[in-house]
Amino acid sequence: MDRRKFVTRAGLAGAGAVAASTLAAPAIAQSQPKITWRCTSSFPKALDTIFGAAETMSKYVSESTDGNFQIQVFAAGEIVPGLQAADAVAAGTVESCHTASYYFWGKDPTYALGCAVPFGLNARQMNGWLYYGGGNDLMNEFYATQGLYGLPAGNTGAQMGGWYRKEINTVADLSGLKMRIGGFAGKVIEKLGVVPQQIAGGDIYPSLEKGTIDAAEWVGPYDDEKLGFYKVAQYYYYPGWWEGGPTLHTLVNLAKWNELPKNYQAVLTSACQAANCDMMASYDQKNPSALRRLVGGGAKLRPFSQEIMSACFDAASSTYAEINASNAMFKKVKDSQDAFRKDAYLWAQISEYTFDTFMMLQQRAGKI
Repeated sequence: MDRRKFVTRAGLAGAGAVAASTLAAPAIAQSQPKITWRCTSSFPKALDTIFGAAETMSKYVSESTDGNFQIQVFAAGEIVPGLQAADAVAAGTVESCHTASYYFWGKDPTYALGCAVPFGLNARQMNGWLYYGGGNDLMNEFYATQGLYGLPAGNTGAQMGGWYRKEINTVADLSGLKMRIGGFAGKVIEKLGVVPQQIAGGDIYPSLEKGTIDAAEWVGPYDDEKLGFYKVAQYYYYPGWWEGGPTLHTLVNLAKWNELPKNYQAVLTSACQAANCDMMASYDQKNPSALRRLVGGGAKLRPFSQEIMSACFDAASSTYAEINASNAMFKKVKDSQDAFRKDAYLWAQISEYTFDTFMMLQQRAGKI
C-alpha cells in the first residue's frame, strides 16, 4: 500500500473520529438535560407502602438518568391537601402527583375507572387491561381532557371492607350509617342508605374516634393497623367489594409530559411499572402478619352477608346504567373493562381459582 495514501486516510479517519466525538458529546448532553420535578402525594409518610410507591418511582428515575432527572416527593399537605393533588398538577402548581384517581370522581366519574369501581377488576385484571387491553390508552384519552397524563404506579390488591362500631348483618343495618368510603363507591352504597364521607387518610382516625362517622374503610391490615382503627371500632369486615384491585397513578401535567425527552418518558414509564409491581408485592408480604396481630388484639373479622353483597352489586349495576346514559366517555371505558372482566373470569375459574382453592384447603388442614 502507498504509505502516503495510508497516512492520509488514517489522518482523515482520525479527524473524523475526533469530529464524531465532538458532535456526540452535545447530543448526549441534550438527551440528558437537568430536570427537577415535584410530585405531591395524596398520602401521609406514615403509610410507608402506599406513600413509598412514589419514592420507589423517584429513586428509579434518578438512578436511570445518573441523577439528571429528579422527582422530589412531598407528602399530602406539604404542598397541597391530598384530595387536591390532581388539581394542583393540572394547574401546573406541581409537575406530577401520586394518587388514587377515584378521589376526583366528583369532577367526572370516569376518573374512578382508572383506579377502582365497585365489583370491577381485581389487581391482575387491572394490570392486564391497562397494559394489554387498551386501558392505558382509554384512560389517557380521558386524562388529556383534564390536562393530565397518567401512568399506573401501584396497587394494593383487594381491600378490606372496613371498620364498624356495630355488626352489619342485613341491608337494613346500613341505613343511616355515616361511613368514610373513598371514591365512587360512596355513590353506590348511598343507594342502600349509607351516608358516605370522603375523608383523607390522615383524618379518618379522629373522625371515627369522635363519632363523626360510624365506620371507615381504608386499605387492608397493614395500613389499617398503622392508622389504629381497631382502637375505636371493633368489627372488621371483608371483602372491600368496591376495591377489587385499586390502581394508583402518577398523574403528570400533560404539557410537562410532552416536553420531556423521549428517553425520560421511557424512564418514567418504566419506573412507574416498577413501583406498580413493588407495592403489590410489599402488601402481599405485610398483610398476613398484620392481620394476625389485629385479630390477636381483639378485632372481630366478619364477612359481608350474601344479602348485602347482592344488594350492593345490584345498586352498582343500576348506578352504572345511569351514568352510561349521560357520560359517553365513562361508558366507553366501562364497556371496555366489562368485556375484559368477562373473559378474565372465564380463564381465572379454570386456573387461579381451582389452584388457590385447593391450596387453601391444604392450609386449613394443616398440611402447609
